[in-house]
Amino acid sequence: MVIMALDHTRDYFSNFGHEPTDLAFASTGMFFTRWITHYCAPVFVFLAGCSAHLAQSSKKTLKQTATQLLTRGLWLVLVEVTIVRLGWAFDIDYSIVFLQVIWALGCSMILLSGLIFLPLRLILAIGLVIVFGHNMLDGIKAQQMGAYGNLWEFLHQQGPVKYGNGNTIMVFYPLIPWVGLMPLGYCFGAVMKMPEAQRNRWLYGIGGTATILFIVLRYINIYGDPAYWHAQTTLHRTVLSFLNTTKYPPSLLYLLMTLGPAITALPLLEQLQGPAAQFFTVYGRVPFFYYVLHIYLIHSIAQLVGIIEPQTMIKGITMHPGFALPVVYAYWITVVLLLYYPCRWFMRYKMSHKKWWLSYI
Repeated sequence: MVIMALDHTRDYFSNFGHEPTDLAFASTGMFFTRWITHYCAPVFVFLAGCSAHLAQSSKKTLKQTATQLLTRGLWLVLVEVTIVRLGWAFDIDYSIVFLQVIWALGCSMILLSGLIFLPLRLILAIGLVIVFGHNMLDGIKAQQMGAYGNLWEFLHQQGPVKYGNGNTIMVFYPLIPWVGLMPLGYCFGAVMKMPEAQRNRWLYGIGGTATILFIVLRYINIYGDPAYWHAQTTLHRTVLSFLNTTKYPPSLLYLLMTLGPAITALPLLEQLQGPAAQFFTVYGRVPFFYYVLHIYLIHSIAQLVGIIEPQTMIKGITMHPGFALPVVYAYWITVVLLLYYPCRWFMRYKMSHKKWWLSYI
């Protein structure tokens, strides 16, 4: 949750006018500022599926879990096109709507609400086929599909979908393979229920295998990502090219690169205690609340800076001329700290009040 805010702070405050992973322009610092945030969305979607499994197995029937997944998924899609969209744009002209990670989470929950009635092995197989096979579809373009082109952009090709009289839906997160990743997370919940020693062996095995598979497939440079890596002028820039996998939609190699190390780190993160662990846990216990607040806060600060220093900041998601990376990091830390006490208050409120609607916020 904290790392995610870095990416969005960069969106609003950076003076960099190119894609942050474009090696023709990006510095190593800018590349890794963007690259480290690649871990956020896959882990969110994967662990959301895991949470659904743990919730179902501990307290709820399959029907109750399915109902909650369905209603929460519909709620998230609604929030994406209303509250979240307003936070990004600060205007009520809804002729342009953004579909991003909240939309992908919501639709994945809706699909998972039906899949959970299937045997766990079949759910696992469906998830693996989608995640490992979807890059076979990379050559299919919406322009080739005629009347079905818009549907393909919702499913597997990032881009604008025009409708009505000048209205646009910007599909930043096509649904494939996100809708396959959450079922894998649901199956992963069975691993998280194991005794600690057995669980850790599985975590190291799954995470290590995914990481090694990423390295091998990426080195071969044949399948798993539409953008191949290339040797650069220096070794460390070649490493950046090797790591520069595709997020929209997330390639197989992108998912292996992020989820492999994340799963491997789980046994270590589970042992963390003390003030630092308590500090970060606050944000993790109120993820939706934090997500919405951090967008509004970052955008508000950007607007305020634009008023105070009109030559430094202009309105938009990517600001130009904006600031260098050290200033971006300073604003990121400021945003995270400002949100700590509101998040801690809401965390305590949720723990002391057992109202049904709190599970949706």
